[in-house]
Amino acid sequence: MNPFVKFLNSSIGRKYVMAVTGLSLTLFLLVHMAGNLTLYAGPKAFNDYAYLLESNPLLPVAEAGLAALFFVHVLFAVFLTTKNKASRTDKYRSQLGMGAKSVASTTMWITGPLLLVFLLIHLWDFRISKEFLDESEYDLAAMVTARLKSPIGFGIYLVSMGVLGFHMWHAFQSAFQTLGFAQPRYRGLIKITGRVITVLLVAGFGGIPIYLFFAG
Repeated sequence: MNPFVKFLNSSIGRKYVMAVTGLSLTLFLLVHMAGNLTLYAGPKAFNDYAYLLESNPLLPVAEAGLAALFFVHVLFAVFLTTKNKASRTDKYRSQLGMGAKSVASTTMWITGPLLLVFLLIHLWDFRISKEFLDESEYDLAAMVTARLKSPIGFGIYLVSMGVLGFHMWHAFQSAFQTLGFAQPRYRGLIKITGRVITVLLVAGFGGIPIYLFFAG
């Protein structure tokens, strides 16, 4: 068997893929959040930002790469979960903090699928549904505001950001543990960095539905 294929078929190989794709998605989320924060500057600023993205000829390539990251991350998560449940011996959990479990680490199998469902809803809301609109009707800021000012939309997006927080609380540290960077001298820095990034993402994304629902 090809050594690379053999590596990907191993538990550690799949964990490496999960770690690399997960950290890449974290970077995307930070960039995506920064762009979304233009909503606070008003509809025009947000629509200008959206137009800048959509007019970029490299956008289809970026979207394809992002879709591949999500697909691979989810696929290998399924592989690992299935194998772990079958063997009952190779638990995919972080060994940070002397191997202590937490709510975040023991609910990864729940938060992961929930985030996937949210992603599909999010894509339908703001990526797929626009294909059914005439260009003159398309106003992304208005679409976002209308969605997040509705009680259902507000609830879905706010709860989903809480789920993201639980997932990230464990996933960031787990990724570095898998990649071998969780030696004692780095452990504290990794833990603090993960906590800060998680809080930033939850506050950044979660603050938008709160702002639009109550004041937008």
